[in-house]
Amino acid sequence: MHSDPRRADGLWSPQRRSLTIGLVLTITLVAFEALAISTIMPRVALELNGIELYGWVFTSFLLGSLIGIVVVGGAIDRRGLALPFGIGLGLFAIGLLVGGLAPSMPILVAARFVQGLGGGTVPPIAYVAIGRSLPEHLRARMFATMSTAWVLPGVIGPAIAGAVGEWVGWRAVFLGLLPLIALVGVMTLSALHVVADAPPDAAGANGRGATDRSRLPLAILVSLGVGLVTVGLTVPEVVPAAGLSVAGAGLGLLALRRLTPAGTLAARPVLPAAVLLRGLLTFMFFGFDVFVALVLVTWRGRSLTESGITLTATTVLWTAGSWVQARNTTRWPTYRFVQAGFAVALAGLAGFMVVLRQDVDWLVGIPTFALAGFGIGLAYSPLALIVLREASVDTQGSASSALSLTDSVGTALGTGVAGAIVAASVRSTGEPVPGLAIAFAVSLAVGVGGLLLSGRLRPHPAMAVAHPTEAS
Repeated sequence: MHSDPRRADGLWSPQRRSLTIGLVLTITLVAFEALAISTIMPRVALELNGIELYGWVFTSFLLGSLIGIVVVGGAIDRRGLALPFGIGLGLFAIGLLVGGLAPSMPILVAARFVQGLGGGTVPPIAYVAIGRSLPEHLRARMFATMSTAWVLPGVIGPAIAGAVGEWVGWRAVFLGLLPLIALVGVMTLSALHVVADAPPDAAGANGRGATDRSRLPLAILVSLGVGLVTVGLTVPEVVPAAGLSVAGAGLGLLALRRLTPAGTLAARPVLPAAVLLRGLLTFMFFGFDVFVALVLVTWRGRSLTESGITLTATTVLWTAGSWVQARNTTRWPTYRFVQAGFAVALAGLAGFMVVLRQDVDWLVGIPTFALAGFGIGLAYSPLALIVLREASVDTQGSASSALSLTDSVGTALGTGVAGAIVAASVRSTGEPVPGLAIAFAVSLAVGVGGLLLSGRLRPHPAMAVAHPTEAS
């Protein structure tokens, strides 16, 4: 009986099994944490009397993550993979510990920033580990496997977090993740040590390290700019609000322009447009996502467990959308998945807005937000595929880094702007719902802009000849 050579050389072969398990467990942990925190945040904000800082709990994590993404890039070149991963996981754990013990919302916001510094190290380390250790024919399968790692947390994570938050307390959700971090750390570090034994050549590493060191201040400026914009939007006085917002936008755009491919802010075809569209996609979705639980629990009076069902359905449909596009790449050109994804997500998010009306059954929120997740799944990965296809071999690293940066900036601005609008609504009316309606409308407007710009992803004629499926 002959063994299947594909299995002997697959992701689960003896020489690759530990790395596959380690990366999948790491993504699973990050996914569970993200969904759990989103589920319990209404209870946290109520107990700590800090609904005005609700959005900042998510924005601070993303601002820290933005810096972590850039810092770890240089650390990988100088130190390999294992040490940066260990430090990142340690910062992530410290943030969870302080967050679980936080006596106030400002302390929780600070803890989430530290947690974000650590969390931001995970994607670059995972991508580099895959690039260095897996042959090209296995990389797409590994990305799909990592995407599927969100399914189990999506199915059980919100429900577990909701139940623990109601029966034990929200602090147990934060602190209960610490033993899992220790387990994942031990399993993954051993696998990364093997990968770190084969670093890139010294000349290339030194060159990239110098580039990363020069990029770090720019990444901090982007983070500072996003923060100033968000703070400015929360200031009740018009003049200080305008000053902070304009200053933040200026700093952020100046730095972002230097950290992304030329023409990104103008959506120049094709690669720059893909980098920009990733940011617009995350702005649109996460401007809704972090407030779904608030709408269902605080406004519609549902339980944490019931709101968790909505997040679960959305996660499952996001993964389904990812697999649909992965299995049909030879039938549709890549940019068509992005266009379809924006359109489907817009339809789902617009449908979810009707849940703000008390006379509409809250159950409408489950299929509508899940539909939005399906649309994001259709569009998210194809943007990365377009960037890798359009970038030359010697610029794929910087192009992928730019994609991650706009991803994080879009998410941070989406949550930050929405949070600021909701906070202003609470100050002026005592209710978050008017602000939620405006915030959701802003997110939809950004999504419409993304849909209109998605036509710029159509490949150049020369590329269409090389890849006929991209021409239609």
